[in-house]
Amino acid sequence: MRFTKMQGIGNDYIYINCFEEQVKDPAALSVRLSDRHFGIGGDGVILIKPSENGDAEMDLYNADGSRAKMCGNGIRCVGKYVYERGIAKKDVLKIDTQSGVKTLYLDVENGHVRSIRVNMGQPGLTPQAIPTTLPGVENQTITAAGQDWMATCVSMGNPHCVIFVDDVEHFPLETVGPELENHPVFPERANIEFVRMCGEDEVEMRVWERGSGETWACGTGACAVAVACILTGRTGRRVLVHLRGGDLKIFWNEQTNEVEMTGPAEFVFDGEVKT
Repeated sequence: MRFTKMQGIGNDYIYINCFEEQVKDPAALSVRLSDRHFGIGGDGVILIKPSENGDAEMDLYNADGSRAKMCGNGIRCVGKYVYERGIAKKDVLKIDTQSGVKTLYLDVENGHVRSIRVNMGQPGLTPQAIPTTLPGVENQTITAAGQDWMATCVSMGNPHCVIFVDDVEHFPLETVGPELENHPVFPERANIEFVRMCGEDEVEMRVWERGSGETWACGTGACAVAVACILTGRTGRRVLVHLRGGDLKIFWNEQTNEVEMTGPAEFVFDGEVKT
């Protein structure tokens, strides 16, 4: 089976062109191929499929085999693949996902996609949308790892829990992250973002992703962080988010209530693997 390794600011996935390849058990395949010692290595597997609703469909499986509805860094790489491999040679693409059809605006130079702006849609800001059993979504107290955490919850197609801390770099993510991911208040688990304000309209974050552990970047997480910053009065509508793998520009449009994310998508290599 042929595959392509791509990454969006360090959030790396294994992409399979299902216009040409057939995948029988994507969950099991993702577990095997994502292993960084005995497989190809990645945060999961993304299938690029034909779609009746858009130019292509993105179907994502995390490194543990669980299925995800959306991935901000992954969808930019899908857009780059769809354009550069000739599936749809358009600088505005419609990509179908488990959380709806997303519109991508491509910045193309000499036939290569430099960056992509994605309309990520409207954030979910009710307990039912996350989902969570918490009574609200803004400044909610969650007890985990022996202490109380003040959290703001946002759905960007995936459930997110944003927590502001004083020190992101030395934060014990490996201890606190899994406890919050699997906390009973999140019936479908959650992605956990730990955030520090580092300037005007500027933040740095680390993320513990549901089903993958710590990753270098999370596009939906960056969007959720920006929304949480704006909701709690920490920033304006445009937020620059620094992640371990790079930066994302987030804009929450007040008129449409939609969140836009802009960032790069990079090809790493093509390969073949025995299935």
